Amino acid sequence: MTRMLTTASSLLTDDMLARFDERAPEYDRDNRFFHEDFEELRESGYLDAAMLPEFGGPGLSLAEVMRLQRRLAYHAPATAIAVNMHLYWTGVAADLYRAGDTSCAWLLDAAAAGHVFAGHGEAGNDVPLLLSTTKAERVAGGWEFTGRKIFGSLSPVWTYFGIHGMDASDPQNPQVVHAFLARDAAGYEIRETWDVLGMRATASHDTVLERAFVPDERVALVAPAGNRGAGLFQLAINAWALIGFANVYAGIARRAYDLAVEGVRSKGSIALTRSMAHNPGVQHDVAEMRMALETTEALIERVARDWSEGAPHGQDWPVHIVTAKHVAVTQGCKVVDTALDVAGGGAIFKRHRMEQLFRDARLGRLHPANPLLTHEIVGKASLGIDPDEQPRWG
Repeated sequence: MTRMLTTASSLLTDDMLARFDERAPEYDRDNRFFHEDFEELRESGYLDAAMLPEFGGPGLSLAEVMRLQRRLAYHAPATAIAVNMHLYWTGVAADLYRAGDTSCAWLLDAAAAGHVFAGHGEAGNDVPLLLSTTKAERVAGGWEFTGRKIFGSLSPVWTYFGIHGMDASDPQNPQVVHAFLARDAAGYEIRETWDVLGMRATASHDTVLERAFVPDERVALVAPAGNRGAGLFQLAINAWALIGFANVYAGIARRAYDLAVEGVRSKGSIALTRSMAHNPGVQHDVAEMRMALETTEALIERVARDWSEGAPHGQDWPVHIVTAKHVAVTQGCKVVDTALDVAGGGAIFKRHRMEQLFRDARLGRLHPANPLLTHEIVGKASLGIDPDEQPRWG
């Protein structure tokens, strides 16, 4: 615990958070990437939080990194959600290395040298990682990828972009190819499409691939499509990415709650002799928010700790991971909605931080696993149904 406190104080200082907090509304208003925040996080070593000591990092576990992420999101949600993309790749590589799998050791070396990793959503794919709408074609010395990737956070700064594509050259045995596209590769274009509702500072532009080449040494895994090809690589991506999403949106909810509680204590009404904090309806709303936060934070802490300590959840790991993300996002939206009600009409103005938090919170539902896939995963696992059973619905 001492190591965590000491490391956290240098990776993410109160002074840094104060500056991030001040800049967050400016980034949002201008739809501008968080370059200043990013450089401060790079300089402090925050980007290396999940890196193992053998590669020059502090070796923080998933649970430790997620506490930092929740704290960062409280002050700068878009900064936190975008940085999560880099942290989950380094976290995955670190966990694989701990398990004796050195297939992504090169990634840790590259990150230690200052490279930035991002990736890798795509349109039309409701089963991320296990299937792909991108075509992967085997060529001499590597693979070529053709398709369109979306939600590419860190577009201005990434130097390696995590992608996956489907090799259907054998229709009876399709494979998913997981690889990392270098910034200086040919065959891709970043299209600046990101002008959206919330999380505007992430610059999550589209990346269009047209026979983009990745050499064999930057291919992390070639696995059978579907759940039958899933192993630690895919599971670790889900753990680091989804528990990361959960903590970011929990941080947003906690900030909205704090703003509402602080404001209502001094909010008056012509019909009251004391502040609106003494209104029974307000007290009920505050209690509902507080209970939602207490249960959400307990759940995401437990799942992150279980992962970090190697809890024997076995085949139930996906259930724990997607449930934590789903609860954090859905309860977080309810908390932010209620916080806006408690704060009142003044909170809908752009000058009020609540307005930005309200918009940022909406995007959590779009991150994988979305509500439909979450219920499918949990329902099938609970009923003992093969997740690859076809047809899914007809």
